[in-house]
Amino acid sequence: MNEKSIFSRLLYVAKMLYHELHYLLCIPIIQGWYGGFWNYRHKIKSNGGSENMYYAYLMRYNAFVGLGANIQGTPMLPHGLNGIHISDAATIGEGCVILQQVTIGSNTTKGSKHFGSPTIGKHVFIGAGAKIIGNVRVGDNCRIGANCVVVNMPDNSTAILRNIDIIIHDISRDNSFKGIYHFEE
Repeated sequence: MNEKSIFSRLLYVAKMLYHELHYLLCIPIIQGWYGGFWNYRHKIKSNGGSENMYYAYLMRYNAFVGLGANIQGTPMLPHGLNGIHISDAATIGEGCVILQQVTIGSNTTKGSKHFGSPTIGKHVFIGAGAKIIGNVRVGDNCRIGANCVVVNMPDNSTAILRNIDIIIHDISRDNSFKGIYHFEE
């Protein structure tokens, strides 16, 4: 084994250890040193910081909260971050309650009805497993029931899940995924 090969293997091991330490230490560091996830997120957005540790923390909870998301105040998460996905381009008003396994995501599929990202008003209650995807507006003081797939909601309204409708199309559809940064194309 030559010197270059040994060095490259040592460098690989060092990088792996660095990432594992980030992964193992992210919870005590963010919770203890920074006073919690939302304080750490605010610090990164305003002053910079370790995005690696931020995303490692989220990975521990199978969650994603994009740093580009416009979140007013600190949302209440009664079940923690477990399985929550908030798109980089989403907007969430103050005083919202978000239960587990909620998706607030962007729709990047060209030609779809709700292409874009959601805007959620103030003081909205979002039940477990709810999906708010695409250019959807949820008004202020709304309630969204468990497992609802939400469309536009006026202020002071409630969404509940009923029967599922199946729509059959005459032509095949392009369901390929294009990241959030492909809106312009």
